Amino acid sequence: MSASLLSSPIIREVHRSPATHLRSIMATCVDNPQPKPTMNHLCMNPTRSKIEDSLYRYVALSRPGLQDLVFSPPASPAGDETWGRIREEAREDAEMEPVLRKYYEDSILSHGSLESALARHLATKLGSEIGSDVMEKVFREVLESAPEVGRAVRADLKAARDRDPACTSMARCLLYYKGFQACQAHRIAHRLWMKGRVAMALFIQSRVSEVFAVDIHPAARIGEGVLLDHATGVVIGETAVVGENVSILHNVTLGGTGKVGGDRHPKIGDGVLVGAGTQILGNVRIGDGAKIGAGSVVLKEVPERATAVGNPARVVGGKAKKEKEEMPGISMDHSSWSDYVI
Repeated sequence: MSASLLSSPIIREVHRSPATHLRSIMATCVDNPQPKPTMNHLCMNPTRSKIEDSLYRYVALSRPGLQDLVFSPPASPAGDETWGRIREEAREDAEMEPVLRKYYEDSILSHGSLESALARHLATKLGSEIGSDVMEKVFREVLESAPEVGRAVRADLKAARDRDPACTSMARCLLYYKGFQACQAHRIAHRLWMKGRVAMALFIQSRVSEVFAVDIHPAARIGEGVLLDHATGVVIGETAVVGENVSILHNVTLGGTGKVGGDRHPKIGDGVLVGAGTQILGNVRIGDGAKIGAGSVVLKEVPERATAVGNPARVVGGKAKKEKEEMPGISMDHSSWSDYVI
């Protein structure tokens, strides 16, 4: 420390030894037997000058208070309405159920973005065999380098909220809905597959199958706004393609018809609704806005805006009019367009 700094009255005061400092105070009290000056709570040394007091007060006020040292959750990125809404819902749940407060803090409220929260949550679910920290790093790398994955994540959250009457909160969908979680893990695995990281992509597929009972090959292509409702038993093969705004219920297979390689799996158009227990086999196309009834076995192409039911499936009812009917993958209407009568 320079001599000029050491000559400063404040520095001298700070570097004075405790014994010297005590003797100075005692001497002051003996030489000046008068009422003690009022102690300043920001400056506990009554011997300082007004100038020194002002400087110490400035330093004290500039230091963080206790409330600043206590954890404060990061603010939501500007313009990310989905993430802002998720944080609001998480705070509401934490207030209603205090025993889950730390869980919501760790899973959502301590994170600065949806991507960060999703990476941590999926890693906690899937990373037991290589460690959740390692898995989280892999997930973060993909989510940070591929903004299109983040867009799909938000579209899937909104799809669940809008189409599933049991889903009243995107925060709960993020934390508790395994169909959503399985789909997002697949999106990450698909990016790794496309980058040539085949072993890591297959590892994620394997863990998703074990944990969520959903088996999606990492090469399969899935569009945005997809709802895997309940999701248990969903199987999607390597060359399958699923369009945008598609809804698929539990125990659905998009599979092949044998051991022949090549392009061998179904192609599902936009806005398609696939009912529970449906098996769609082979390289067949399901047209945009089509509807497949529960329990059907589909082996042939289904035209757009048509409804197919049965085993083997056949087209029933009339073709919906585009200008009047909402896409069934969005409306979740399982009953209209059909001439089936009991």
